[in-house]
Amino acid sequence: MDQLGYVKGASVQVAKDGLNKFALPQKNAYARLVQKHHSGRFRSYLNHVAQKIQLEESGLNDSSSDVEPSVKRGMTREALARNGLNAPSYSPIKTAQLEQLVLVGSEKLNEDKTQGFANRWPHKSDPSIDRDGDLEREEDYQVKQPGAEADLLKVSDALGGRGISNSLRPGISLLKSSGSEEKDEEVVWKNKHKKRNPCPANLDKADEHLTAEQFSMDLPSANARKTSHLSTGQIQGGDKRSFARTRNNSESTRVPQNFDRKRQLSESQAETMNNSDCRINPKKLGPPRGEPHAAASTPGDRKNRSKPMRGRKKNVFEAYMSREDVAAGLKRGELIQGALRINPKKYHEAFIPSPDGIRDIFIDGMVARNRALNGDIVVVKLLPKEQWKVIKPDGNDKETEVTHESDVPEELLGTCLPRDSVKGDADSPDVIIEAQFDDNDAENGQESSQNGLADGIKKLAVDTSEKEIGCAKQEDVSKVNDPKLLPEKFLQRTAKVVCILEKKHSRAATGFIKLLADKNSELFRKCAMFSPVDHRVPRAYVYLAECPPDFMIQPENYSSTLFICRIVDWREDSNFAFGQMAKSLGQAGEIEPETEGILMEYGVDFSDFSQDVLECLPQSLPWTIPPAELANRRDLRKECIFTIDPSTARDLDDALSCKELPDGNFEVGVHIADVSYFVVEGTALDHVASGRATSVYLVQKVIPMLPRLLCEELCSLNPMKDRLTFSVMWRMTPEGKILDEWFGRTVICSCVQLSYDHAQSMIENPRKVFETEELPPISPQHPIDEIHQAVLNLHRIATHLRKQRFVDGALRLDQLKLSFTLDKESGMPQGCYIYQYRDSNKLVEEFMLLANMAVAHQIYRSFPQLALLRRHPPPQTKMLNDLVEFCDQMGLAIDFSSAGALHKSLNEVFGADSYAEARKEVLTSMFSRPMQMALYFCAGTLADESLFHHYALNVPLYTHFTSPIRRFADILVHRLLSASLGAGRPLGRRKEAIQKQAEHCNDRKMASKRVQELSADLFFAVFVRECGPLESEAMVMGILSEAFDVLVLRFGVQKRIYCNALPLTGFRFQKVGKKPELTLTWEPESQEPEATSQTITIFTLVEVALTPDSGPLRYSAVLKRPGREK
Repeated sequence: MDQLGYVKGASVQVAKDGLNKFALPQKNAYARLVQKHHSGRFRSYLNHVAQKIQLEESGLNDSSSDVEPSVKRGMTREALARNGLNAPSYSPIKTAQLEQLVLVGSEKLNEDKTQGFANRWPHKSDPSIDRDGDLEREEDYQVKQPGAEADLLKVSDALGGRGISNSLRPGISLLKSSGSEEKDEEVVWKNKHKKRNPCPANLDKADEHLTAEQFSMDLPSANARKTSHLSTGQIQGGDKRSFARTRNNSESTRVPQNFDRKRQLSESQAETMNNSDCRINPKKLGPPRGEPHAAASTPGDRKNRSKPMRGRKKNVFEAYMSREDVAAGLKRGELIQGALRINPKKYHEAFIPSPDGIRDIFIDGMVARNRALNGDIVVVKLLPKEQWKVIKPDGNDKETEVTHESDVPEELLGTCLPRDSVKGDADSPDVIIEAQFDDNDAENGQESSQNGLADGIKKLAVDTSEKEIGCAKQEDVSKVNDPKLLPEKFLQRTAKVVCILEKKHSRAATGFIKLLADKNSELFRKCAMFSPVDHRVPRAYVYLAECPPDFMIQPENYSSTLFICRIVDWREDSNFAFGQMAKSLGQAGEIEPETEGILMEYGVDFSDFSQDVLECLPQSLPWTIPPAELANRRDLRKECIFTIDPSTARDLDDALSCKELPDGNFEVGVHIADVSYFVVEGTALDHVASGRATSVYLVQKVIPMLPRLLCEELCSLNPMKDRLTFSVMWRMTPEGKILDEWFGRTVICSCVQLSYDHAQSMIENPRKVFETEELPPISPQHPIDEIHQAVLNLHRIATHLRKQRFVDGALRLDQLKLSFTLDKESGMPQGCYIYQYRDSNKLVEEFMLLANMAVAHQIYRSFPQLALLRRHPPPQTKMLNDLVEFCDQMGLAIDFSSAGALHKSLNEVFGADSYAEARKEVLTSMFSRPMQMALYFCAGTLADESLFHHYALNVPLYTHFTSPIRRFADILVHRLLSASLGAGRPLGRRKEAIQKQAEHCNDRKMASKRVQELSADLFFAVFVRECGPLESEAMVMGILSEAFDVLVLRFGVQKRIYCNALPLTGFRFQKVGKKPELTLTWEPESQEPEATSQTITIFTLVEVALTPDSGPLRYSAVLKRPGREK
């Protein structure tokens, strides 16, 4: 008998056996939990709870020695329940209490003092934890401190030797390598690939089922003291559920001690426990009212819960509903359909848009996500209201929607940027490089995403404490844990995926391969583990036969080699997917392997065009325009027509002309390459172009939609070459008022290829006489001064058009855009700079917008059911409301009533000091967050014409006409325009087919945008690695309780700075009035008599240095100490 009065028997030896195995490297997610809370306070807490358990049970033993064992066990269970622990049953070697104790204790210590119930892991504030929120990557972590062993021994002793026993092994196995989880998957692998009968009466499976249920179902009871609002029936339900576990555990006790039956917690279960949000009712962690979790068990599982789980594996995921049931559920309004978005920084969080457009529907965890991947079209079923997410009114760290990817439409932001040097933003967890959009998308702005604004508007500190909920003030909302007691305005609906309607995700991912941890398993000799770089994609088993031949012998040689794997299957009963290796890419962190991986992940077709496609092109070169075709077109070859593009552009698909008329007005023309002449509907070339849908512009190259013979030669409006075009021409006044309009097929001969720099120089020097050597080669038919005057006339008219557009209510958000200079030989980035959007860009933009709007009206008049148009929905209501509250708390007079009002506010509210533009950049980034994606659509599929409206441009009809070389949507519009003029046959598609093509164009456009962004992220990370640290001023744009976000003004990137990563003696978050504020106290240096304080508020200017991290493509922003700024 030990000092606590408990008898130590055989179970003690088991405990020792189990603890000896702690000496091995620990690599799993649960080890991170123990490691994170490995402190004196944590051990004290464990001792405290263990003593309470011991006192309760000692009291029962002393006072009821004559009571029957069954009665005594009931009394013990009641005593444990009073201490917040669930004791579903008693077995001499069962210690579910300890499993719960370790988990609950680790969470409670840090979370009780601040929020009163279990909170999400604060990854964002702990730089020691991967900022990807990576709790699944067991292989990447090792426990190096033995303190956890002592803690467990101490608790074990307090529990009288029951603490570490056979039934604890599942808990201990959480601290083992991923091999135990891999062993669980062997059954799945054998059934799938060897097609032989499962082993009879496998007691291992019974114990595995026990462990999973202990962790998934006992947690609510373990948190009883935190969730006093739980009904008695619910707690009783937990006791009823324990009966099946008791039976399984009893069977498992008959297995020899050395029988390998340890089960590691599944990824989905670990994720649910370790990442459960404090704003979600704790009941969501377990089945409500005694029922199993819907997304973790099938009806068959529920039916057989009381039976031993022999010979079969419990499902991790719920079986999908049939298409018939889904269709019926959608029709009845019981189910909701939407595109799944997974937070790239917190992969356990996913969302779909809410039909009411107010607040996205939250899908918490991998189990609820049910094997769907980012971008998939899914159907979800709402969970009961008691499981909805409570939105805290203080909003300091609130996260209610996932960061969007590429949701900001190009029509909203600045355009006319170099196509061949398009720079995107980053989706590296904490960084964004604002995407440059190519110039000929001139729709009043570039398209960019805001992933780098770490959690966007949702994380801004918004104080609404003056508002009330009925009789209770809003500040009391955080004290209410039960969603049933709160109005829906303070709740976010949660759901689970019940069906994947369309797998939009490519199912391809880049990543690394590793040997399985359990070298004794049969699976070890057949498979390796593929770990994706993108944590939103599951890990997958791959055949060793598909790996390099020497991988088994020298796996360390491939530790930094990137591979591409395609997910081919993901079964209901498997934590891991099954993958097929596609190819080895090369060294991680290098530009070309990383680029190829990005392209394959996003399904970009960069293969060579097939012979069938090439045979669709003109075969006799050099090609000339057939005389019959010339006879059918308006000949404009003698007119002064020229292109204005980036200096590196090769696919020139638009040209301009401006001729002064005798009456003082002007004939202005927009001339677009007639790509539809070469891409004939129904051909192999048409099929490939429609599939690719868009060219993809990387930093160093372009993946073309069409063969280069068309892109760079036959369709490109190269100077002094006859080219087929579609033209829109207007007769205008000098003030830009349109007097007449003409559409038609034409032939032109461009007289010069101007760059934006050339045109800008002409605009800035209206009286200068340019010399021949200052400009590119010019056709002798047109003197330099004629071209110069045409540019000046276009600039003057464009200025009037632009002014009138904003008077009419258009919106434009200018953002910092990063460009690169590359070494010609190595292709490595030599430098980067913020792209300047100048008058020459605006000139081209205005006339491209005008042409697109004119063509939209023309094709809609002619084909109201078939017209391919482009619409832009208004901003998301919830996020816009958050932004309104933020501006109110900051004292900013921003009018959000319309696009035009917002544009006017942005340009009038910032004053004239030297940092007014920086403040505008910060708010512009924030205002981009609520904006939705602009979409192609077929007019015949929407009955309500008000839905055609384009929010950013504030126009009723809009389309894309001006870039057919790189956008297939423009080719369709050309065909419609040709048919409307009687110059071509009617479009050979029904409205349903056009709508399907429009949706495909939307998908590929979004994918293309993401690839551009990731390409720029790659180059900027390489630039920081090669040239860092890079110093810059930065402006604070968001404040959290333990971190703050900054916009790095020199590079336009957004980064998060964590307080506990700085050399501080302390920091304090507070609200000054309504404004959030962080006070940092720096450690004194040797020459300083005392610590230095620094106050951080919104719009505070700070100095930062971008420095490379240990990862190949990672870097962070380091805040410079006050007084060291230059």
